Amino acid sequence: MTGRERDTASGDGGVDDELARPFDVPDGSGRRVAVVGAGAVGLTAAADLATAGASVTVYERGDVGAGSSGRAAGVLYDAYAEDVDARMGARALARFRAFDGERGFSVTPCPYVFLAHESDERTGDAIAETAGRMRVHGRDVTTTDGDGLRDRFGDALRTADVGTAAVAAGAMWTDPASYVAATAARAREAGVEIRTDTEVGVRTDPPGVVRDGAVTERYDAVLVAAGAHTGRMLADAGVSLATKPYRVQALVSRRRYDGPICYDATEGAYFRPHPEGLLAGDGTETVAADPDAWDRAGDDWFVADATAVLEARAGHDADVARAWAGLCTATPDRKPLLGAVADGVYVATGWHGHGFMWSPASGEAVAAAMLGGDALPDAFDPRRFDGSEEFEVVEGMAVE
Repeated sequence: MTGRERDTASGDGGVDDELARPFDVPDGSGRRVAVVGAGAVGLTAAADLATAGASVTVYERGDVGAGSSGRAAGVLYDAYAEDVDARMGARALARFRAFDGERGFSVTPCPYVFLAHESDERTGDAIAETAGRMRVHGRDVTTTDGDGLRDRFGDALRTADVGTAAVAAGAMWTDPASYVAATAARAREAGVEIRTDTEVGVRTDPPGVVRDGAVTERYDAVLVAAGAHTGRMLADAGVSLATKPYRVQALVSRRRYDGPICYDATEGAYFRPHPEGLLAGDGTETVAADPDAWDRAGDDWFVADATAVLEARAGHDADVARAWAGLCTATPDRKPLLGAVADGVYVATGWHGHGFMWSPASGEAVAAAMLGGDALPDAFDPRRFDGSEEFEVVEGMAVE
């Protein structure tokens, strides 16, 4: 925990929230730790470990935030139906709020709307049921319909064809790159050494990192948080993970949008306000991608589909400034792999597009486990799979 972090037990701007309580990161003095991957999760864990007294080195094959974190959408919410997910979401948002205004990082409160078309009764029923379970966890989520959305948001959304919708009041958006930069600065202030342009492998017995085929450093603990490359890195160390990298897409429109964050579950697309106008995505490709050879540009079909949704849902005549792709990582049950895969070797991957959104909580939680503090949820234990599982890639935001 940092001395500058404030209001961390608050889930909604000052209201006590048990779900948002900190993970206990005990004293790490005398411990030498390596973190592989300088994205949002790896840097958060590194900063928390160093603040607890550990000696921490981060290894990054490229630049800080050059992977999935730098291509994330920046949508933030804590509205989850399952208890373990609600815990991570609440803690993540509490920390995002606590860091707001520091080192160039900021968050913008903005309601999150998820909706289904009238013709899509199955998804509408799922939204209503899911919203009810979110309220059980104390999340400020209301269920409504197209008329209710129009009463609340006016002309910002077109709602004539909306059957069922829910609104999560505590959501926010941010610039992911600003969080990565701020967290890297926080980590360095705590004494973390960040080695960029340094590609390493991993060794499990004893824990260590490998460069050029030789062990260059041994550590008391190693965290692999290398995004889509995590599976291959650990496979080279003899650890098989049940993961698949897959491609998602987003674009920025120059035209102004002042409405809520919106996920059209029937169309499988989302959009939010952006400093330049509007950001939209999803463009999920439900096939495995090669993390070393994939197209980083947005596809024409995605741009066409996304702009059609924007026109239909928000009356937004998109003026596309740029479109890009990023990589997410899937698991068989859509839950992350967060925890130990061998003595002293930990992994953090597999968030189905929620990795950045959960990063302040995931980093803190795995830092706590690495130093013998709070245990990680059993539901996230990477050893619940043996790595041989066959499974399909599914959209990360899908409502079930």
